[in-house]
Amino acid sequence: MASKLLDKLEDLERRYVDLGHRLADPETLNVPEKYNATAKERADIEPIILAYRDLKSAETELGQARELLAEEDEEMRAMAKEEIARLEPEIHERREALQIMMLPKDPMDSRNIILEIRGGTGGDEAALFAGDLFEMYARYAAKMRWNVEITSATEGTAGGYKEVIAMVSGTDVYAHLKFEAGTHRVQRVPVTESQGRIHTSACTVAILPEAQDVDFKIDDSDLRIDVYRSSGAGGQHVNKTSSAIRVTHIPTNTVVCCQDERSQHKNKDRALKILRSRLLDMQRQKLESERADVRKNMVGSGDRSERIRTYNYPQNRITDHRIGLTVYNLDTVVETGELDEIIKALKTAEHLEMLSRENA
Repeated sequence: MASKLLDKLEDLERRYVDLGHRLADPETLNVPEKYNATAKERADIEPIILAYRDLKSAETELGQARELLAEEDEEMRAMAKEEIARLEPEIHERREALQIMMLPKDPMDSRNIILEIRGGTGGDEAALFAGDLFEMYARYAAKMRWNVEITSATEGTAGGYKEVIAMVSGTDVYAHLKFEAGTHRVQRVPVTESQGRIHTSACTVAILPEAQDVDFKIDDSDLRIDVYRSSGAGGQHVNKTSSAIRVTHIPTNTVVCCQDERSQHKNKDRALKILRSRLLDMQRQKLESERADVRKNMVGSGDRSERIRTYNYPQNRITDHRIGLTVYNLDTVVETGELDEIIKALKTAEHLEMLSRENA
């Protein structure tokens, strides 16, 4: 393990011990806000410290076992070899796990998201695929005990969605779904295809971390808000009430429409949430683009927003092109929302990439 990382761990362990002393100090105990902040900081670093102490304990055991190899007693040497064979791979795994735990966290990981799915090339088939993707994410969200609320939707003429926007809220939603942003391609025989030919269609998925008021302030003078009558599914009520909202951010010409709620006030609140999230995403993309320009000559220009995944129905195959992962359980993934294997592989790849940069 790199000496720089060991120094960080030693500093963190000292901080952990200091925080423990502070929690027992009356000056902290008698101030609820101070106590809660101290307790939270200590709880946040505790898993790292426990893992570090376990690693040090295992390394001590390994050192003792290696010393026993010098013993004359053959039985003792045999026991030492068994211990070394057990401890060496265990220590290697613990070091890797600890390195990953020490990687900088994405400050957006704990946030809720705005999920946007739009049918691309493929007409009706693209809209049907957009519907399939939305249902897949909704099922995954149900497994994770997240809440999904459709904010606006435009249905396709043959079913599915030309566009669907939803808010997904729960624990660490962005951390799990941020890898889904990009172009998803499907290869299958459409229901309208009489000759059994395989067609290729595509949808785009946007995953926007929900913006918070502290991220930035939008001036009211930069907004144009229009009210109009809702349309689409919802019965007679939607045609009688001017509750739908269209918000335009004039400086960027970003437009958000919301008509899912019957309350004009609720539609406005949701539209502004989506607008803030889109503007936040623009800021992040601009920053990432500037960083990418600096690194472009060194690492190439792979654009992750283009065709990230292919769903091949005839082969029951899903291929994620970013990491070269192929699984042959498309039906299970799409129909039940079993995305865990794919998301775990993408997280692992991200961690390895970050580690290589940290150690460069």
